[in-house]
Amino acid sequence: MSSAGILIIGNEILSGKVVDSNSPFLCRELRSLGVEVERISVIPDVVETIADEVRSMSRAYDYVFTSGGVGPTHDDLTMDGIALAFDVPIVRNEQLANRFRKVPNANESLMKMAMVPEGARLLDAGDLTFPVVVVANVHIFPGIPSLLQRKFQSIRERFAGTPFELRRVYVKNHESDIAASLHDVIAEFPDLMLGSYPRTGREAWGVLLTLESRDPDYVKRALDYLLKKLPPERVWKVE
Repeated sequence: MSSAGILIIGNEILSGKVVDSNSPFLCRELRSLGVEVERISVIPDVVETIADEVRSMSRAYDYVFTSGGVGPTHDDLTMDGIALAFDVPIVRNEQLANRFRKVPNANESLMKMAMVPEGARLLDAGDLTFPVVVVANVHIFPGIPSLLQRKFQSIRERFAGTPFELRRVYVKNHESDIAASLHDVIAEFPDLMLGSYPRTGREAWGVLLTLESRDPDYVKRALDYLLKKLPPERVWKVE
């Protein structure tokens, strides 16, 4: 089973000026591919902090995904931080530089984006000029959600494994009413990932239950067992 860490980089996220939508997107996509996200960190645009987090995540997880700090301005420091994490210099990648020279009105600020950690690999991202830059197991993405999504979709199959099977059960009870039944399910199916998420202000249902496993048959048997534990009239919907 592959694991992943997500590193969101940017003072704008920490200050609340921008709301992070990249980590939820990556979590959903990676989950559907069978990759389990084990950590999400949000950090400022500080080279040493970036280096510390990248170094730690790279050692702990199979994949690391960074978002933000790869543009042409003074506060785009992700490449510097990743270079420091792996103790390599920042160098001009001539393949990138040649791509940028073909961009209309290319200037030195744009050419700054051709500076990447030495030894970085480039993965083409569809029709986008700027590819996905990879250093060791660290995949470097921009912070702009539309660009991150396009880039990720262009390389997503690289991370494909055994996906999770997910079933949802919406019940009309309060969470406390079904807690004992949930304990019984876990006792019978100890490898099941069972989630219970109460909602307020919902007239139709009060709790969403999620059942997950990489084994579809295991999920089906657990679901059947759960439904036998719940009064049929209290089950609003099963997905």
